[in-house]
Amino acid sequence: MNDLHPAKPAPRHFNLTARVLHWSMALAILAMLFVGIGMVASLSLRPTLVSLHRPLGIAILLLAIVRLVNRLRHRPPPLPADLPRVQVLAAKASHWLLYALMFAMPLIGWSMLSAGGYPVTMFKGFNLPPIMPHDASVYAALRGAHTWLALLLFATVLLHLAAALFHAWVRRDEVFPSMARGASPTPASAAPEPTSVSARDEGGDADS
Repeated sequence: MNDLHPAKPAPRHFNLTARVLHWSMALAILAMLFVGIGMVASLSLRPTLVSLHRPLGIAILLLAIVRLVNRLRHRPPPLPADLPRVQVLAAKASHWLLYALMFAMPLIGWSMLSAGGYPVTMFKGFNLPPIMPHDASVYAALRGAHTWLALLLFATVLLHLAAALFHAWVRRDEVFPSMARGASPTPASAAPEPTSVSARDEGGDADS
């Protein structure tokens, strides 16, 4: 039975959905981090940046849900077999830490605003419902947590970028290309040729 139905080989590239979500979320997260920095550094731009920060955070949360579902439904490419075990553990830990932060940051921000009595405005005329009762002490605690997690997210993104460049420029293995592009189409010349029908099968003499 195993000969008739061989195990499906591990993919060498992430699927299209994973690649699109990865790069679009990378841009969104970088934008969110710089918007957050601008909110602290510039009082004049703060109202505009806040109006951008809130819907962008919720968009990241929704995309993270889609990305996690896709990740669970589609097997990712394996890491190189010769990668040291420490680097394998670090890659997996940072991967799941990014997922945790992509969920935690928007939810804590939403909860913080709810506890502070502030509306979470997605666009004019549409606010998200509060998910935390109004409480000044809870607001203060969540505000501090949001700040520290933002710093952790910034550090994790930098480490992720450094690891990607290490694989692309130093090791030059398949890790970076697996997310940078899809699998190359198999050329027609490489496709297996159909088995020809022998003269014996046609009723003729195979030795003639």
